[in-house]
Amino acid sequence: MKTPDTRRPRPGSDILRTALRGNVGAMVWGTVLMGLYQAGETAFPIALGLIVEHTMRDRSLGALGLSIGALAVIITTVSLSWRFGMRVLQKANTTEAHRWRVRVAACGLQPVARDVGLKSGEVLTVATEDADQTADIIEVVPLLISSLVAVVVAAVALGLADIRLGLLVIVGTVAILSILAVLSKRIGASTREQQARVARAGAKVADLINGLRPLHGFGGNHAAFGSYREVSTDAKRQAITVAGVNGTYAGTALALNAVLAAAVSLTAGWLAFDGRITIGELVMAVGLAQFIIEPLKTFSEMPKYVMMARASAERMALVLSAPPVTTPGQRRPAPGGGLEVDCVRYGSLRKLKFEVGAGEFVAITAYQPRAAADLASVLAVNVAPDAYEGVVRVGGQAIADLSIESVREHMLVNPYDGEIFAGTLRTNIDPSGTSEMVPEAVEASMLTDVVALHREGLDYAVRDRGANLSGGQRQRLSLARALAADTDVLVLRDPTTAVDAVTEQLIARNVAKLRHGRTTVVITSSPALLDAADRVLVLDDGVVTAEDTHRNLLAGDADYCRAVAR
Repeated sequence: MKTPDTRRPRPGSDILRTALRGNVGAMVWGTVLMGLYQAGETAFPIALGLIVEHTMRDRSLGALGLSIGALAVIITTVSLSWRFGMRVLQKANTTEAHRWRVRVAACGLQPVARDVGLKSGEVLTVATEDADQTADIIEVVPLLISSLVAVVVAAVALGLADIRLGLLVIVGTVAILSILAVLSKRIGASTREQQARVARAGAKVADLINGLRPLHGFGGNHAAFGSYREVSTDAKRQAITVAGVNGTYAGTALALNAVLAAAVSLTAGWLAFDGRITIGELVMAVGLAQFIIEPLKTFSEMPKYVMMARASAERMALVLSAPPVTTPGQRRPAPGGGLEVDCVRYGSLRKLKFEVGAGEFVAITAYQPRAAADLASVLAVNVAPDAYEGVVRVGGQAIADLSIESVREHMLVNPYDGEIFAGTLRTNIDPSGTSEMVPEAVEASMLTDVVALHREGLDYAVRDRGANLSGGQRQRLSLARALAADTDVLVLRDPTTAVDAVTEQLIARNVAKLRHGRTTVVITSSPALLDAADRVLVLDDGVVTAEDTHRNLLAGDADYCRAVAR
């Protein structure tokens, strides 16, 4: 039975928290190492100030040598902590991005479709760019903390020299972050819009690639390119807007940091001139004012990256939290069973009712192509069972009560435009590498000539979408894949429309022979396949209007004769 999906939608903040919780160890190590790096960077001007102070006071070579040794330790600490800290964080970042890419891909490959509301090209963008930007949060938090360490160390060191210098750093840092926090919100909104427009451009590219052959056929490729250019231009304009916002943010951050550094330097100079701090403390203050710009810059940029990660996480949540189109049952069909369509009303189908017994070979010819497409969609469970009236039963069980995985294992519905993948003939016929029916499937589909044509045989390389194969070869390759699956119930839709009549006749006989004793349904108008079937169902105006063998229907039904005779 179907039950409503009551899962709470997963917001982007949950995704970010999940990413952070899953990388606590790496982030702790990264924070410690990057904290050492920032502390070492900040300690450098402090050490210089102390060296000047003690050198001017003691004027001893021993103190100078000790000071040089201390500087060497600081430099070594800075170098090694940066090297290993970034290695830990970037490894965790890359690994986390991989995990989210896999999760998004897994959602798209689940047997039960999800109500995502995005095109395939948009989902691709989510699985790549958004996954990468979401995983950046793994680096952002440790860098934020380590930069805070540098600011605190600088503030404490300056405060020990003079409390006014320490307070100036603290107050200035708070003011800078407050101003930049306002700008970062605009970055988040602009980034979300940019990602959406880039995703739409990606979806348009995917659509164009899918329809490239027909576009060339009727000369529509130029119009299609113009359509893509318009979408891409829209994405470009938004990218320029985002770049402007980012530029404003970076420029403002840099200017504010420079103002703070100048304020610290001028204040320290005034205090030294007034005799309230020593020359060594002045050197330290000026050095810290220079060094503090880098951690302040990093610290001030982090809100921007947090907003970008949040925006990407929200887009990933659209895919990961999308509810399933239907909630399947848990039962499994009985092996070797038949197929029953009981009073199904969907699209052009009107109370369609028929039954195919276990082991029977039945052909269905539809006078209206739309009815054939609707029937194939219902049988392939591309239409949720609650989206149509009536019941489809497989192995005596209603599809609504079966798990989608078990339906896919038990029944295969092969479309007339089956997709061909980049790889080899073998991997297209047997993607899982477990079928024992590959030789028989190749022979039955009359793909033997294609295999024999190439020295590599079944290992012949096939290009993306079968670009190096003819239409008939692609169709026979798709048929071979369906036959090699050797499912209990096989539904084929127009499997021979792109082959010649002689080949079609041979395929019809081969399929009937190979599938003997296995339930097989062929939706077709091919006389050869109709003649090879045990019986033929005539589908007209959404219902079965006639049923008999192909030859009896030819002899006694004029409408059937006109529809299928060639």
